[in-house]
Amino acid sequence: MPEYRTHEYDVLVIGAGGAGLRAAIEASAAGVKVGCVCKSLLGKAHTVMAEGGVAAVIANVDDRDNWKVHFTDTMRGGQYLNNPAMAEIHAKEAPARVLELEAWGALFDRTKDGRILQRNFGGHKYPRLAHVGDRTGLEMIRTLQDHGIHQGIDFHMECTITRLLVHEGRVVGAFGYFRERGQFVVFRAKAIVLATGGIGKAFEITSNSWEYTADGHALAYQAGADLIDMEFVQFHPTGMVWPPSVRGILVTEGVRGEGGVLRNKDGKRFMFEDIPENYRNQTAKDEEEGWRYVQGDKNANRPPELLTRDHVARCINREVKEGRGSPHGGVFLDIAWIKSRVQNGEEHIRRKLPGMYHQFKELAGVDITQEPMEVGPTCHYIMGGIRVDAETQMSTVPGLFAAGECAAGLHGANRLGGNSLSDLLVFGKRAGEYAAKYAQELAIASVGADDQIEQAAAGALAPFGRPDDGDNPFRVQRDLQKMMQAHVGIVRTETEMLAALPALDELEVRASSVPVEGNRDYNPGWHTALDLGNLLTISRAVALSAIYRKESRGAHFREDFPEKDPEAARYNTVVRRGADGSMVLETTPVVPTTEVQKAVIEEMG
Repeated sequence: MPEYRTHEYDVLVIGAGGAGLRAAIEASAAGVKVGCVCKSLLGKAHTVMAEGGVAAVIANVDDRDNWKVHFTDTMRGGQYLNNPAMAEIHAKEAPARVLELEAWGALFDRTKDGRILQRNFGGHKYPRLAHVGDRTGLEMIRTLQDHGIHQGIDFHMECTITRLLVHEGRVVGAFGYFRERGQFVVFRAKAIVLATGGIGKAFEITSNSWEYTADGHALAYQAGADLIDMEFVQFHPTGMVWPPSVRGILVTEGVRGEGGVLRNKDGKRFMFEDIPENYRNQTAKDEEEGWRYVQGDKNANRPPELLTRDHVARCINREVKEGRGSPHGGVFLDIAWIKSRVQNGEEHIRRKLPGMYHQFKELAGVDITQEPMEVGPTCHYIMGGIRVDAETQMSTVPGLFAAGECAAGLHGANRLGGNSLSDLLVFGKRAGEYAAKYAQELAIASVGADDQIEQAAAGALAPFGRPDDGDNPFRVQRDLQKMMQAHVGIVRTETEMLAALPALDELEVRASSVPVEGNRDYNPGWHTALDLGNLLTISRAVALSAIYRKESRGAHFREDFPEKDPEAARYNTVVRRGADGSMVLETTPVVPTTEVQKAVIEEMG
């Protein structure tokens, strides 16, 4: 047996972003022993990159807002493939979670009378996003982290989990290693919460940081859990495109929420030309009406730049492909134009968007108060993930829970901006609560999985024993990213996606022969070699699901099937690991809306 440390917990949380921290806090509050593992340093979670705000019906800016409107916006944005029970829970509980965060010390921007200020965002009917300038996620992590470290939670930083341990059909622990020195570690646990984020590093252009290598999705899949809706990958409309060193870094939707407009190389606001039928009565037809909406006019319609992200991303992609893009392959996002509309315009922009001002000034040499930004679509979020119960967040494997981006159900075919932060608060809290309840009902879990530990250790060490003539792990990852961007990207066709499958076969062969030099200390080549398995597994799940769905819906756009198929609205795709180890694709009926929920949707239009 290999040498390894052992830790025992009632609840183990894997991931220390917003969802993981909120789950750990809630589980600890229930009186159980909690451990939290994070792949990077505590505070470095990708949640800090969520800039625009957290969606919750506090109705401080527009008192017409209520949970029914938020529920309906979420369902419509998700093209009705959402789990309606999750959408209802989310809309009803998000306000309490935001106010709780405020009570724990979060410093939100304020209205003139001292209440939490809320801003406009794409797909939301009313101003709904509570925010802290354009660094809301950072404030959220700071608050949760400061609160969490006083709750008796054990944190294990720079630790990567490579396998979940399963005994008699339920999860009983996890195997991993500490990245700094390469020591192996086993966590014995009665319940595990996965909160590992997304899969962005499977694509060439992404807003996601290096940790986002599909770990939670792949861990759950290998443990036997169902994944659903994996075809729905959201490309955020606005990422930086220049210089190349910062390509893909997020440009918050808050820029558009504060009045930023999209223009092509000819200076034309091209979004006015393509307003979908289902938004005809809610979207401004001229610049003046759109500006009144941004300024808070309750009778004005929203500007087309605030349509759903999938639609805006495709419109930008069209402008670039048809030769009307910016010099570096994007379009222009202009917030400087509002200087003439507000007092102290330059100071107003710097105050509302301090992070964006600093980001472009330092990284691109662009002063956003004086000139437009160059932006383009960037892989940002996956709506698909681990299939969970709406109430408890337990997966199809007993003892395994999930929350945040690695879980699925709330967002359907497309996520509305700001819903991710309220998602991780609402369902992170629920995952921690029900994981603790599950753990309290069990005797201590005897791992009973020594063979799995030995296999996991052997698999982790395998790259060190391979011949030196194998491929470079960084090259394999780069080639995977380029292939996925080209064949399973923003606009898809069956021919391209079918070509992705043999390409994945070839990449898997290359990955299996990747050698690693040196030892386990400070070895990024080894870390990348181990990440490849997760990335390849989940890339195949995305490709197979996207090939199966022969329609265009939400973030999944098929050039060969540009219309919606009413029959396809009746199912979610399911990916699971077959008994022979192969990937199995099935469908499951969409969770039906209740009569009450149907009445709410009808009432809200």
